[in-house]
Amino acid sequence: MTLEAVFFDVDGTIAETERGGHRVAYNSAFRELGYPVDWDPELYGELLAIMGGKERIRFYWSQHPELGALSDAQVEQIHDVKARYFRELVDQGGIELRVGVRRLLDELASRRIPISIASTITYEGLDALLRRSLGDDWQDRFQYLGIGDIVPRKKPDPGIYLWLLERHRVDARNVVTLEDTRAGLLASVGAGIPTLITPSDYTQDQDFSEAACVASSLGDPGEPAHWRLASGAEGSGLIDVEFLEKLVSR
Repeated sequence: MTLEAVFFDVDGTIAETERGGHRVAYNSAFRELGYPVDWDPELYGELLAIMGGKERIRFYWSQHPELGALSDAQVEQIHDVKARYFRELVDQGGIELRVGVRRLLDELASRRIPISIASTITYEGLDALLRRSLGDDWQDRFQYLGIGDIVPRKKPDPGIYLWLLERHRVDARNVVTLEDTRAGLLASVGAGIPTLITPSDYTQDQDFSEAACVASSLGDPGEPAHWRLASGAEGSGLIDVEFLEKLVSR
């Protein structure tokens, strides 16, 4: 088998965006709009089980009837204001790519292996994050952006990955997905794709037993990743194109 494409999740996978990024931005939006809500780190970690920002807002409000009902327009407003604060945090340099992400993206580009994004992040948030890290032409690196509400059901539903597979016209067994959550893992393996997990701040203790590989990061020279394959084999080094090719050949 040959590696024909690589799909990247964003939040927690490409960058540690949740604790000091999205959570802070949500709280700033709540304050600006006058909602008596503050998501502390522990609570936000629990809310991350709900995939999708607007879905997360609706779920929280459903658990707190004393806040009153939210209309769809109000949910959109909160989400839009939160996105503005998130962009500001990125512009201030508070969120960087995780170890090895830039290196692997460059290697994939040099080998002309197609790359796509699979995330609920908005285009504005993705643009802010990747423009700062990869430059104004960042979108040229990606064949498809499977983001936001492009499919009706969020992970762990495999819809976003089935959507990407259909557009790439590749066999799922010849693709590798990079994810950081169990929900993302279930979505990817549900579409038949071998999945490499790099756990993030909030997902260290999740069950990744279906993953082809779990690694501490993607690794960089002088900062190797520590990894464990589904077979139980362990090692350390860089997660590079050759490593991903071995995952699709198993």
